[in-house]
Amino acid sequence: MERTLLIVKPDATARNLIGEIVRRVECSGFTVEQITKTRLGMEQARRFYAVHEGKPFFAGLCSYMCSGPIVPMVLAKENAVSDLRALIGATDPRRAACGTLRYDIGEDNQRNSVHASDAPESAEIEIAFFFGREQHAAPSH
Repeated sequence: MERTLLIVKPDATARNLIGEIVRRVECSGFTVEQITKTRLGMEQARRFYAVHEGKPFFAGLCSYMCSGPIVPMVLAKENAVSDLRALIGATDPRRAACGTLRYDIGEDNQRNSVHASDAPESAEIEIAFFFGREQHAAPSH
C-alpha cells in the first residue's frame, strides 16, 4: 500500500468543497488515513514550497496558501501517487482532462483547488510536514 498527500487548497475550502473532494477520492479507491484542517503561516508555506523558491510564482503561491484554511490528508492505495495525480488532473484546470478534480472545480492555474505529491519520495516528506511524529506526540503529564 502506497501513501500520498492531498491538500484541499483555500479556494476549495472557501467554496465548501472539502466533502465533495473527499467523496471523489474515496470513490476512486483511496483510504483516508489522516486528515486535518489547518492554516499555514508564511514561513510554513515558504518551507513547504521551497522547491519553487526563485520561480516567478513563488511569492504569490505562498501568499495564496496562507489566505485561508487548508485540509491536508494522507491517502493510501496501491499506486497512490500516480493514481491521485491522474484523479486531480493538470495544474491548469483549462488543460486538465474532463472529469478530473481540477477540471471540475479548479478556477485557474493557482486556485486549482488541490495539491498532490508528485512522487513517492516527495509524498514521504510532505506527509511528515503535516503529520510528523511531533504533531501527534502524546502530551507529557
